[in-house]
Amino acid sequence: MKETGRTQAVVAVGCLAERYGKTLADQLPEADAVLGFDSYADMSNNLQRILDGEKPQAHVPRDRRTLLPIAPAARAGKANTVSLPGHSQPAAELADVAPASGPPVMRARLDGRPWAPLKIASGCDRRCSFCAIPMFRGSFVSRRPHEIITEAAWLAERGVKEVFLVSENTTSYGKDLGDLRLLEQMLPDLSALEGIERVRVSYLQPAEIRPDLLDAMASIPGVLPYYDISFQHASGPLLRKMRRFGDRESFLSLIEQVRSRVPEAGIRTNIIVGFPGETEADFAEVKLFIEQARLDVVGVFGYSDEDGTEAEGYGEKHDADTIASRVAELTSLAEELNAQRAAERIGTTISVLIEEIDEESGEIVGRAEQQGPDVDGVTLLDLQDFAEPVSVGDIVSATVTDSEGVDLIASLKTD
Repeated sequence: MKETGRTQAVVAVGCLAERYGKTLADQLPEADAVLGFDSYADMSNNLQRILDGEKPQAHVPRDRRTLLPIAPAARAGKANTVSLPGHSQPAAELADVAPASGPPVMRARLDGRPWAPLKIASGCDRRCSFCAIPMFRGSFVSRRPHEIITEAAWLAERGVKEVFLVSENTTSYGKDLGDLRLLEQMLPDLSALEGIERVRVSYLQPAEIRPDLLDAMASIPGVLPYYDISFQHASGPLLRKMRRFGDRESFLSLIEQVRSRVPEAGIRTNIIVGFPGETEADFAEVKLFIEQARLDVVGVFGYSDEDGTEAEGYGEKHDADTIASRVAELTSLAEELNAQRAAERIGTTISVLIEEIDEESGEIVGRAEQQGPDVDGVTLLDLQDFAEPVSVGDIVSATVTDSEGVDLIASLKTD
């Protein structure tokens, strides 16, 4: 591509580059550079040097948890000494992609979608035995509320109607800033921004969900009834091996707490099957859980070793056929239950964010409040229902008339 196109250099960045460094560089000789997170603070100069013919050495990966104090409260004054992708750097080092009259924002929009992810924190302090993310993402560090609100306002000026708050663990937000209630305090400010009509919260850890957070999510206008809860399994003994908390009964109780506040809530989760030592009884427990929980979306994943994790050294590993069989069985059950959950919404009124309009077929694709971007299904509308012109980014009220799997089919609601 470099020989025939406009591309002058190929540079690998991101989590894979950070995690494997020189190993990835050896496997990608066609790449001009493999840059880790520490290169981000001076990225423009690094890229210029590469274009000038320099070949920087790939970094040697390290455990990024060691770069900041163990105590979350001690990180606030030191976070700016460590490169944290998605967090502000000193203003002089930022490309001014925001309006000249406002503060700089460290991002650029590459599409015109009416929604956008909005990073609120990076890293993770949890020690799940199957997960390598804390090692290469580092300790949990919250972005300052004013920085998040500034970026949300910038996005709104560019046509974004829905912001999707993302992090490795949203329920930890604010702990390193001395106040775990900061998320509840920030949500009203985000939803009140001109142009922002929907605020979606992602990745909630069940062990860290507090009643105050549930109250805030249920009561603040504009915060969507969407609960992305990371259960991972439902067998108490197996969850302990995963270095996690909870069990089927406590998780069902949490779901009931959500639905008692927001009966129409959409709840999604991910489940890992085939974890080392998972017994038939453990597997039966997670099947019973999803039958009783009546979740909107369940992502099912088969366990695989991750380099450097505790579980990599566990015994009682299942063979690939056993894991594949359990994935297939649980996936089939989950798809059936998720389809039933979608069908239960027939006759209800939903608010739909329009994302695509196919003038030729007359089909409109959008998402209801309970549907997260890309992975939780869509809502289909008929363009002929609209007497007035409609555009991508419009939010319309509709009645669910049918369902296909997790997708909803709706008609425009008329008074």
